Amino acid sequence: MTQQGRPTRRGIGRGIASTGAALALAAAGAHVAVAAGHAPATPIPGHAARAVSVNDTGYLRLLHASGEILSEVGPISGTLPGTASVRLDVGSESVTATFEIRVHGGGSIAGTGRAKIGSDGRYTSFAGTLSVTHGTGRFAHARGAGKLYGTIERRSDKLTVQTREGTLNY
Repeated sequence: MTQQGRPTRRGIGRGIASTGAALALAAAGAHVAVAAGHAPATPIPGHAARAVSVNDTGYLRLLHASGEILSEVGPISGTLPGTASVRLDVGSESVTATFEIRVHGGGSIAGTGRAKIGSDGRYTSFAGTLSVTHGTGRFAHARGAGKLYGTIERRSDKLTVQTREGTLNY
């Protein structure tokens, strides 16, 4: 400061440098928090929705059966690895399902599926479509669709299920 109370050139430079350093540190801290999975308390403006192509496979085991309704659970591998819970209603010509996948790393997606039975016998195969209708956590606004394929081994009611050509928006 000069004697007249005006800032000197040197003082102005330091103020700008200090402000710039504080902003750089704040930005770096926010970047590290986001990279570590800790989102800032205030949403980042202009954040775009994410879309991923999904191809997953699950090998599920029977938890409970009541008539032609099967409740199954098991691991899912592929684009969104995690654990799936599925409720199947196996009719004479079609299969309908509701599902929830708890994704490793947090969050879940859920939805429905409908498929036609292609073959019957010890191994009942089916093919159709699935829709993701909602989610939780990082998938809170999830929506999507894909192709659904599967086989039910009828002696143990083990289910192998695949999603192909799926798209998930969240």
